[in-house]
Amino acid sequence: MDFNITLENNPVRLQPLQPEDLAVLKPVALQPELWKVALFAINNEADLQRYLEKAAREREQKVAIPFLVFDKQENRVAGSTRFMAIDLANKRAEIGSTWIDPALQGTGLNKAMKYAMLQYAFETAGLNRVELKTDARNQLSQHAMRSIGAQYEGTLRQHAITSSGFVRDTVYFSILAAEWPEVKQRVFAKYNF
Repeated sequence: MDFNITLENNPVRLQPLQPEDLAVLKPVALQPELWKVALFAINNEADLQRYLEKAAREREQKVAIPFLVFDKQENRVAGSTRFMAIDLANKRAEIGSTWIDPALQGTGLNKAMKYAMLQYAFETAGLNRVELKTDARNQLSQHAMRSIGAQYEGTLRQHAITSSGFVRDTVYFSILAAEWPEVKQRVFAKYNF
């Protein structure tokens, strides 16, 4: 995998996330509704700075490829997402830490982002598996995962403790390389990505 790659299609550009992106991400990141059912929360500028610095370290360690999400239709920064838990020996990675400006949720932006990432994962990086997971309380995220063709695999009970101290159940989904051609045709072919 290329740890400094930019992925792009008609609606979206996913470019390497940098600590210098603090100013452009701040208006999006400091919206409390983004963090209601998240593993972590960005409550202030210092939290965002730590988040960006950690993302840069994880890229350097080759365990994550964090992206700044740029909505080309709206011509503005929309949030962040990443490949994470990258395990090249086992040809798998997770798509996660996705947060998008609530005003842009439901616009098709997330689907365009996931298409770019899945296409890269399966068609360029040669992964066997892409994982997605979320808090069991996050019905919106679970619906989004199903809508891109991900298969529900199960729920890990009391799997993680959120930054607020809540002990969450984590719902797992995945897409396999063998499933990608059918998912690509069934889910994404109708869009002009």
